[in-house]
Amino acid sequence: MQKTTEKIGWKANWQIYKFQDPKGQIAKEMQNGLPTEEALHRHGEAFIGLENFSSNLALNEGLQELIDLICGLGTPTKWDNNNARIGVGDSNIAVEATQTGLQAVTNKAFKAMDSNYPQRSNQTVEWRATFGGSDANFAWEEYTVVNAADDSGKNLNRKVASKGTKAAGETWTLSLQITFS
Repeated sequence: MQKTTEKIGWKANWQIYKFQDPKGQIAKEMQNGLPTEEALHRHGEAFIGLENFSSNLALNEGLQELIDLICGLGTPTKWDNNNARIGVGDSNIAVEATQTGLQAVTNKAFKAMDSNYPQRSNQTVEWRATFGGSDANFAWEEYTVVNAADDSGKNLNRKVASKGTKAAGETWTLSLQITFS
């Protein structure tokens, strides 16, 4: 008899595109949904770098909210363009599934989705938010997607990875792609 294994796969990929943007033009364009490739084409001279990193931990509160959405139980909140925020903080406390958001006390920030995000292609969903010149200017150590303006919502996930210190006048666009299989 053949043994059957049941599981749902979750593969996360994060990207941070970094630009010098003292006038905030790139931030405005990205927040209005400009594709990253087009931003690189238009503003290549302002491009500072790209950070790619993978994996994260799904948080219990996010998984429970996801189950409620699938089953139509209660009044769950979607991680859609109206509700979802990407959060960044400066804590490097290890990730635990029981956490309920970013662990930073002082330095954390949340940004609404750029226009037309999240997006889905097949089994991959992408959330994207752009942090302009005066947003989140501190060391970026932790990341989440939450379904509220701050940690008061349900955090889908959390990732800890040191990706540099964002300075005034820089625009950083952070995206998370999760592929389900």
